[in-house]
Amino acid sequence: MKNLRLAIFITFIAITFTPSLQASTNKKPKGEYYQITVYHFKNSQQLAVTEAYLKNTYLPILHKMSMEKIGVFTSIDNDTAIDKKIYVLLPIKTLQQLHTISITLAKESFTTNDTSSYIIAAYDKPPYDRIETIILKSFEKMPFLQTPQLTSPLTERVYELRSYEAATEKLYNQKIKMFNTGGEVALFNRLQFNAVFYAEVLAGSRMPNLMYMTTFNNKTERDIHWKNFSADAEWKTLSVLPEYQHTVSKADIFFLRPTSYSDY
Repeated sequence: MKNLRLAIFITFIAITFTPSLQASTNKKPKGEYYQITVYHFKNSQQLAVTEAYLKNTYLPILHKMSMEKIGVFTSIDNDTAIDKKIYVLLPIKTLQQLHTISITLAKESFTTNDTSSYIIAAYDKPPYDRIETIILKSFEKMPFLQTPQLTSPLTERVYELRSYEAATEKLYNQKIKMFNTGGEVALFNRLQFNAVFYAEVLAGSRMPNLMYMTTFNNKTERDIHWKNFSADAEWKTLSVLPEYQHTVSKADIFFLRPTSYSDY
């Protein structure tokens, strides 16, 4: 009799909760995370070594893991800059993936007996000056990364990465609100800024902070878009609302260009 009662109870639990568990499992994710890795170099030799690693080892391993939309960009001013940079934009579904990726990269590099200058670099000849990592969470109004639709040659394209810091967490949250419920994301869409992502920085060297990336066929097109943005009536109205004043204490603009082996 006890076994019968137990069987009936288990059946009741299964019938009652299975549909809700399935519904929860089938729910579409509300957004995604991003990892931006910034490699800093002192010279062109370091940059070349790291580029070879990214092209021949890093991206193939991640593609093998079924990871897509991995962007690899160089600073447009790398030829003359003292601090030369490569940016890698990696979309991920969960933060746990970062640990999995790290383990897999190390394992695959040893398994394939990678003897590239990057992997076996000596302590006094590092392939970079330092690595900077930024972890972000996508905005509500653009929950997933969008591959830009551009027609110009890669060498002419301009990818504009912007970083907006705020003086306090409260002001930072107001700026995020301005993008989402305030309509700034929609405004960028209407003016065809061809955005790749909008996201809040969860961890990085600059906090509180949000970042986003827009793209253009060339520098002239970029300048025209921003001129139209500044003159737009909706922006003029939005930008003077009291609740959005003083929400950005420091703005940085990074002009990038996709590498030949970038996914976009």
